[in-house]
Amino acid sequence: MPDSKPAIFDRFARWIERQVGSPFSFAVAIAAVVIWAVTGPLFGWSDTWQLVINTGTTIVTFLMVFLIQSTQSRDTRALHLKLDELIRVNEQARNSLLNLEDLSEAEIEQVKKTFDRIVRREQPKPDQEKTAELAH
Repeated sequence: MPDSKPAIFDRFARWIERQVGSPFSFAVAIAAVVIWAVTGPLFGWSDTWQLVINTGTTIVTFLMVFLIQSTQSRDTRALHLKLDELIRVNEQARNSLLNLEDLSEAEIEQVKKTFDRIVRREQPKPDQEKTAELAH
């Protein structure tokens, strides 16, 4: 039986996601850039001074890509499960749409074309719109 507690990485990724998505974290990032820019004359705009911001931002960006991907993948899987449940319990819904995300691109495009045709059929024709407006 799998452990019901999220894995350490998942908990850590969610915590980091909440922290870096806060206004405080944004303010800290802005402050770091301002401090770096203000110290430019102090270091004579040296290559090392430029390397500090380049290296720092590259490392943070590199690590954040993995954390963002992890949390977004988890959110997407949870959202798909919720939608699958809504489709499953709705008698008018097409159960063939369950697990739609597992189809190939060509199959998804075919489903999209089917829905495009349905939408076009259900849209009132210009004459029908005028008749409906006059009826009100």
